[in-house]
Amino acid sequence: MEILKHSIIGILMLLVVSTSAQGVEEAFLQSYKLEQETRYDEAASVLIKVYDKKSYATNLRLGWLNYLSGQLMQSNEYYDICLKLKPLSIEARLGKTYPESSLGNWENVKSLYLQILEIAPNNYTANLKLAQIYFYAGEYTKAEKVYKLILNQYPFTFDVVIGAAWNNYYLGKLREAKILFKNALLLYPDNESAKEGLNLIK
Repeated sequence: MEILKHSIIGILMLLVVSTSAQGVEEAFLQSYKLEQETRYDEAASVLIKVYDKKSYATNLRLGWLNYLSGQLMQSNEYYDICLKLKPLSIEARLGKTYPESSLGNWENVKSLYLQILEIAPNNYTANLKLAQIYFYAGEYTKAEKVYKLILNQYPFTFDVVIGAAWNNYYLGKLREAKILFKNALLLYPDNESAKEGLNLIK
């Protein structure tokens, strides 16, 4: 009798877990549909109904949806929970750069990219964004170091090529800049930025 009792309890628990999992899956599906319709607050509300603080996936999704709806502080909080759950997560750090950028917290953004590069030194996005941050801050020597790394790995990728071209231009390395501007035009023949760079060198 006791064995039968435990078996029934076990079956009931499995049914509850299964129903709960279906509810989460349905909530995620609904949230994607609502996001496509730009109904970001509603998409987040659907997930809040099945919210589990220990769920990395739900917190990551809520971080993104809150960013899209302009709830930047809440977005940051969800990404922070993700990082507590998965301390080595690159995607959560990348996600967190969005609200931090919108808040103008550029030192925090830079710190996040540096953290990513400690975990994955060749991460394309972190390297490129870090180079761009250095460039726009006028730290061309620091930007050059990063651009050299990613140019070796992505020598014919437009964002890398055009960024390195302008960085070389401001460093006064006009020969290198000219070559890179020409490569940029091979990728996008009508690109105004590359044309402007070449005209300045001429």
